[in-house]
Formats: sequence, C-alpha cells, structure tokens
Amino acid sequence: MPSVNPDPLDKDSEPFVETDPTGRYGRYSELLGSGAVKKVYRAFDQEEGIEVAWNQVKLKNFTYDPAMVDRLYSEVRLLRSLTNQNIITLYSVWRDEEHNTLNFITEVCTSGNLREYRKKHKQVSMKALKKWSRQILKGLNYLHLHDPCIIHRDLNCSNVFVNGNTGQVKIGDLGLAATVGKNHSAHSILGTPEFMAPELYDENYTELVDIYSFGMCVLEMVTVEIPYSECDSVAKIYKKVCSGVRPQALNKVKDPEVKAFIERCLAQPRARPSAAELLKDPFFDEIDDDENNDTDCS
Repeated sequence: MPSVNPDPLDKDSEPFVETDPTGRYGRYSELLGSGAVKKVYRAFDQEEGIEVAWNQVKLKNFTYDPAMVDRLYSEVRLLRSLTNQNIITLYSVWRDEEHNTLNFITEVCTSGNLREYRKKHKQVSMKALKKWSRQILKGLNYLHLHDPCIIHRDLNCSNVFVNGNTGQVKIGDLGLAATVGKNHSAHSILGTPEFMAPELYDENYTELVDIYSFGMCVLEMVTVEIPYSECDSVAKIYKKVCSGVRPQALNKVKDPEVKAFIERCLAQPRARPSAAELLKDPFFDEIDDDENNDTDCS
C-alpha cells in the first residue's frame, strides 16, 4: 500500500485529512454535500486509483438511541450487498469509536445530484427526462424486489445522482432506507415532506411510498420546481398532502400524457402501481428501442 502521507515538499500533492482503518481510502477536506446528520466528502481509493465519496454520520446525534445506531449500522452493511447499475455502489463501512462516527465509502457521480443538474441544464427534451425516470424506476424495482424488500423512504431529486457524460442516473442516499419483512410494511415517519406519501404520516405503509416520491421527482424534473414550493411551512405541506391537494406545479404540466403518468404515481396506495408495472407503461414506449446504457434490470 502506498504511503498515505504525501511528501510535504510536493506542492501539487493534496494531503488526506484522515484515512480508513485499512489505509485504502483517504479523505480530503472538500465537502461534496451535507444533510441533517451526514456529511459527504471527496475521497480517494488508493487501491483502484479512483475518486470516491466518504460519507460520515455523527453518531452523537443518536447518543440516547443506541438501538438506532445499531440499526443504522446493520442497514448500511446490508447496502453493501446491493449490485445494480442504477443504485450507488457502497464499497466499505466502519464505525470509528474514537470519533463516534459511522463512515461509509460509496461511488461518486461526476455531475452531482439530479436537482442541481436539471437546474443547470434547462433545455432538456422529454425523451431525456423519460430516460432518467426509467432508470430511477429500475433502481426502485431492484430495491423493492430485493429479499428483504428495501424501501428508500427519502427519494427526491437531491438523492438521485448523475453521470452527465453517459446520461446514467443512480439512486443514492439510502441512509433512511428500511428493510421490511413479508408483509412489506414499515412504521416510522422519515423523509422529505414535499415528497412524502400521505400514508407515511399515518405510520403504516409499504414500498409504494417510493412510487409516490418518484412521481414528485418526475414533476420536479419536468417543471424544475420543488413540489409544494407555494407552502412556507412543513405544517402546510402536511395539511395539503393529507387532504389530497396536489402541488401547484402540477398545473404547469401541459402535456396530458406526462400529467397522467405523474397522477398515476400519486394515486391512493390501493391504486398506485408498482415499479415493475410502471416500467411497462406506454409512457416509456418511445425510448424502448434506442436505450443502450440501462437495459439491465438485475
């Protein structure tokens, strides 16, 4: 293993702030993103010679909930077993007892998240948006058919990542993912309010909450507007969602086919289709023949 301490006289070299216990991965100081409990840093895999993302969760946020820490750790470990080209790959995970952090190394996408990418590129064809949507669905289908079933629970455009040079998109940020048993139901409220299905608030839901969130993602992709941006508080969003009031952004969708597809995703749980069913929707017919970079659904 090469030395992780660069020559101090080498001005072109970038020093690592810290390395993982094996010495394989080195973290730089550059922050790629941050959330309520997690920070993501640029890092380097010395063995493969590639840049990666170093995700760090401060466990002090869960000091009084050791069960949550254990669950978080076990669920992140489970993600190591996932192999799908539309899911961000997890390479390594470990707990740092000294600094009270949970760390995990994931692949990094060259163009950042879909929300920022879409804002940056305003002129995008409906065909391209459908290609992105289809890849997200393929990732969801993989998670939902996994044994045990995995519910993402926090799907939104900031948790979908893009390789802009290939047009490939991948679902990431599975930190809130829940594994569920045979009945496919979960019971805790987590997520991003604008993208949360009404039944999530009732604390009794299935993987179909991800389909609702996916519908909101499609809406954001089409309108370049976060759903319910007309609301100035979480309470107002909650009230509208639970009352079945659609976000104003939906009125901006002029294409009836696109609007109908989004509405199908936002339907009541009983009428909401699965990811597998949506992949067969005529909405995707025009892109079936010319797709070559995301044909694998395994």
